[in-house]
Amino acid sequence: MKLSTREKLVLALDVNDLSSAFNLVQQLKDYVGVFKVGSQLFTAEGPEVVHMINKSGGKVFLDLKFHDIPNTVARAAEAATKLGVHIFNIHASGGYELMREAVEASMQTSLSLGIKKPIILGVTVLTSINQKILEEEIGITRTLEKQVVHLAKLAKAAGLDGVVASSREITQIRKACGNGFLILTPGIRPANEALNDQKRVMTPKEALKLGADFIVVGRPIRNAPNPVKAAKEIINEMEDVNK
Repeated sequence: MKLSTREKLVLALDVNDLSSAFNLVQQLKDYVGVFKVGSQLFTAEGPEVVHMINKSGGKVFLDLKFHDIPNTVARAAEAATKLGVHIFNIHASGGYELMREAVEASMQTSLSLGIKKPIILGVTVLTSINQKILEEEIGITRTLEKQVVHLAKLAKAAGLDGVVASSREITQIRKACGNGFLILTPGIRPANEALNDQKRVMTPKEALKLGADFIVVGRPIRNAPNPVKAAKEIINEMEDVNK
């Protein structure tokens, strides 16, 4: 999938209401390829926020990380496909059957409606988790990198289009899953930005150099005094990769 620099930039719309989301979309729709709608905004406003972004000419990444029994996730995949989202995600740790049924449900729904199937990504290990948390709190004894690669390979086998993973695991995912497998990377911070609650982060330039297909940026754009200026600066940094 050949993407322009703008198409690779995903903005996390982690705001409280439709009005705030609308203001950001109107300001940034010419500079951001995809708007990420997560649990905070979707719980507050529901499908209306997806409709608003689509009507504005933007694309939606529905970041609800579906994780339930396979049949429930399949029905959620149908609903997300009907909403017309560009990307949605599910937890790869839910297992092969969960992922496979979600893919099949989305494919059947898109065929019946005559629309393009959304990109479906598997969430590997959240970027707020480090090795200590993985071992001591979750009880997984694999190294963090090996756990991410294991889940990426499982997601590919189940028919997913790619995964959500930290930029620090991109190289190993590429070796295991190939260049056609999409990698969306959260936890992106421009140089000199605070890490906040993220544990495994990189700059936009670093992530793209390693081969990320999409990068997610939130607070550095959303909370900037001038969001358009901040977005342009990040795009400039992304474009430096090709120079």
